[in-house]
Amino acid sequence: MIDGAAEIHLDVVAGVALAAGAWAGAWIARGARPRRGETAAFGGALVILLLVLNGPLHALSDRYLFSAHMLQHLALTLAVPPLLLLGLPAFMIDGLLRARPLEALARTLTRPVVALGCYAVTLIVWHLPGPYRLALEQHPWHIVQHLTMITAAGLAWWPVLARSERAPRLSYGAQILYLFAFGFPMTAVAAMITAAEALLYPFYASAPRLLPLDALADQRLGGVVMWVPAGLVPLAAFTIVFFRWVASERDSDDVAPSTAR
Repeated sequence: MIDGAAEIHLDVVAGVALAAGAWAGAWIARGARPRRGETAAFGGALVILLLVLNGPLHALSDRYLFSAHMLQHLALTLAVPPLLLLGLPAFMIDGLLRARPLEALARTLTRPVVALGCYAVTLIVWHLPGPYRLALEQHPWHIVQHLTMITAAGLAWWPVLARSERAPRLSYGAQILYLFAFGFPMTAVAAMITAAEALLYPFYASAPRLLPLDALADQRLGGVVMWVPAGLVPLAAFTIVFFRWVASERDSDDVAPSTAR
């Protein structure tokens, strides 16, 4: 039996409940209803948070398997942030950025180079042996790890997904170029972990073995777990953006002749 498999973290539950309440309250105050897609995206992000930061996966990540921890990190960077951005309409985002200092900060942090740089630094730092060990051994630092990863990933997804007039996303053509580079930070970290010939995270050497893998094999599996989605998710986003770009160009071509008449 997995120790801690049924454990519920009240801080996670409280944070998710607060986010859900704030989102629903904003719609009620506006006197409007969200679109189904917005509800599904925002609700999906909160459900994923509850699932990966509680229960069996969280227990596996904290006590047993490095590969499970990397699966958790994938969810916190490649699933939760884009879904949150898809679920946040412009009036919510721009309402938060109404103050000029916040708007200026958001514009700076969501510039492509800055956003991708923050994402890269965050991924690299938290997967270095020292900071990683600190997060495993001290729960407050584990919370900081997860919060900073979600925030940095949110900044990285912003130029493609955010619906904001105060800190707008890129044009379709620029999004295509940006998504070429999006997967590089996680790919680099995954390559470092997969190619390592020595154990980078000794914590797992003494962990109970739930799979027929030693700690080094589990470490390499974790690298592969990161590596594959790091290429596939940006590729999927690239494909969606490309077809949206084509559709928008077709729509503009259809409007032009009718306007001329």
